Parts: sequence; C-alpha cells; structure tokens
Amino acid sequence: MSTNRTANLSDSTSGKSSELPVLQGTLGAPVIDIGRLYKDTGCFTFDPGFVSTASCRSAITYIDGDEGVLLYRGYPIEQLAKHSSFLEVSYLLLNGDLPNQKQFDDFSHEVTHHTMMHEALKSFLNGFRHDAHPMAMLCGVVGSMAAFYHEQLDMDDAEHRRLAAIRLLAKVPTIAAACYRYSIGWPIRYPRNNLEYVSRFLHMMFEVPSEPLELPPVAAKALDLLFILHADHEQNASTSTVRLVGSTGANPYACVAAGIAALWGPAHGGANEAVLKMLEEIGTADQVGKAVEKAKDKTSGFRLMGFGHRVYKNFDPRATIIREMCHKVLDELGVHDPLLDVAMKLEEAALKDDYFVQRKLYPNVDFYSGIIYKALKIPTEMFTVMFAIARTAGWVAHWLEQQADPDGKIGRPRQIYTGAASREFVQMDKR
Repeated sequence: MSTNRTANLSDSTSGKSSELPVLQGTLGAPVIDIGRLYKDTGCFTFDPGFVSTASCRSAITYIDGDEGVLLYRGYPIEQLAKHSSFLEVSYLLLNGDLPNQKQFDDFSHEVTHHTMMHEALKSFLNGFRHDAHPMAMLCGVVGSMAAFYHEQLDMDDAEHRRLAAIRLLAKVPTIAAACYRYSIGWPIRYPRNNLEYVSRFLHMMFEVPSEPLELPPVAAKALDLLFILHADHEQNASTSTVRLVGSTGANPYACVAAGIAALWGPAHGGANEAVLKMLEEIGTADQVGKAVEKAKDKTSGFRLMGFGHRVYKNFDPRATIIREMCHKVLDELGVHDPLLDVAMKLEEAALKDDYFVQRKLYPNVDFYSGIIYKALKIPTEMFTVMFAIARTAGWVAHWLEQQADPDGKIGRPRQIYTGAASREFVQMDKR
C-alpha cells in the first residue's frame, strides 16, 4: 500500500509545508495521504461531494470510470453476469472468493433458512398508512430488526457479524415483498424455500393463495441479472452512508436502514423510478423528438433521466449488459406498452443524436432496469426497493469489511465555516 513517493504541499502565506505520502492500491489512481496535513500546516482540505477523496481502504469493488471497468473482487462484471448467479455473487462479495460447490450449497442453505421474518413484523406493517411508499416501510422495518435480534449484536463477535449479514441478505426480499403486498391489501406470502433466491422473491411478490404463480423463465433470469449488476458499486452515496453509520459502532440493521434511506434519493437509487416518470411525461413515441430537443435546451428545465453517469465517463458496462437482456425480455414476453415504445424510441434517438453521442450521454443501467421492471409488471414505487434488495449484498460486504478493519475510525468530516464571527449576546429588550 505504501510507496516511497511523496507529495509536497506548501502554504504561500504562512510558509508552512507538509510532505505527504502517496499511496498506491492494486488498481486505480494513487492517493495522497493527508492525515498529517492539519498538524503540519493548520489547513484542512475542501472537497464537496467527496469527488476527489478516498474515504477508506476496500478490497471489494473497483471501478475505472474512464475505461468502463467494473470488478467485483477482481472479477469483471461481464464474466459474472454471464456465468454466475446473484447468490453466488453475494458469497463472493461477502467472503472475497468464489465458492466451491460445497461452500455454495452451505451458503445457499443458510440464506434460504433465514428467509422468514418475525410474525410480529406484521403488526408493525399495520401501523403504516395503506398508501405508504414501500421504501418508507422497508427503511422502518429493516431498522427494527435490531429489536428482534438484540441478543446477537456484539460487534466484536465475528460470528454475530456474519450471522447479521446472512439475516439481512435473506430477509430483505421477504420484507420488501411484504411491504408491497401490504400496500395493495394482499395477505403476506411466506417464502417458498424450495425455490432459488430470485424466484422465491417473485412468488412472495405476486403469488395469490387461490392459484399457483407461473413465471416465464426470462423473468427470474432478468431479475437475477439486474441484482448482480446492482449488487455493489464501490463508495456510492448509500454504501458510504452504511460505512459512516457503521463507523460509530451502530448495529448492522441500523446501518442498512440508513443505506436504504440514502438510496431512496432520486439522484441515487430513485433514478430508475424517475425514468418511468419521465417517460410518462413524454407520453407517446411520436413526442420523443420534441423531448430530445427540449433536453438540449438548458433553459427548458427538462432532463432526460437515465442517461450518462457521474463515474462512468465513456460507457456504463452494466448498461451494455442489461441492454441485451432488456430487449430479450420485451421480445419473449411480447409486451405491448406505450411507455415502453417511448423508451425504445428514446434509446434510438439518444444513441444516434450527435448532441448525446459527443457528450457521452448514453442510456445507463437505470434506464434499462426501469424498462425491465415495467415489463415484469413491477410497480414503479417498487423500483428502488428492487435496487435495495440487490445492494444489500454490497452493503453488508462493506459493513463486514469495515468492522474487521483494525485501523477503523469514526467518520468525522470537517467544514468551511461561513457563519457569523464571534459576537456578544444582547438582551431581548435591547435588540
């Protein structure tokens, strides 16, 4: 990690300087260790949005935004998407290596047999309004899990930490499906443990007591692929939130609930929901041309949601993978939906229009995931919940990694203070 390379920073006003070590990870840009900067110079750094700041050491996920590279534990996302499953990828994220058959069977068995949620949580759900957003319910219910497993919350106990990670991975889909069914007045469906992870979730979502659910094979395959692509994405806003809360020693359920809250934002996990709202605003396929021209006009206030990415400056490798699956889903299901026609027309226009091509405003994973969810009849308000189910794997992997870090510190950013200088209190009758 350390190198002999250093960077020198000098303050031209005070004359103070600091010689800072430059660190190099396995891959990626070198990082300047500014730990002694304040001691040497009396200065902090200023980096709004932490766009140039490495907040931690991590061995889980690597992104090269310029080259369109995404690696989970060193494995290219393209290989995992083609050959693996979400549950196997979850094992990889949590444990660092792909499992052999016995390791996977044991892991799958353990996750499967932790899928039930406590019956008392039904009463908890009944406390929400019937029209509450599923993300609001998911955030609250996941946070409450600490009240049900408080006897196994010793954060110094590696087995307690591991078990909490398994419980979250197993129960979040069950809770998510229950939140959806509560919102539409359906009875909660118990998990069918004879099914694999994604199919089990879809049955909890859609099966009714009066008849068995028959799923087209492409539905589970598409959702499993989406879960793989959404499983982790380095130090994004929600993962950073999980780590920040985790740095305080908070229990894992509180940490993941905080991650869910961060994911809910429209600039983060809520982007795929925003895509469908944009498509509804456009209305019909014959209005796409006008929408594209409107998006080019900076004064219009209209934005094309689901295009471009803050990290990927060339292309989003996840979008390249999911685009093929998106078209396969639409073809195999024979879906005829005016909004999906709008989406396909918009994709075609953006990929050909010089304005978007030159600016590399390509359709991203949120654009295609929203279309797939729509085709699978998953309601719009559940889109971000689906993201949360997948990202739980990454959140617990980062939480486990952080808890085992002997050099871990509580997160405590500093600031540039722009308020009033020191002033004297004046009695009210003299103000």
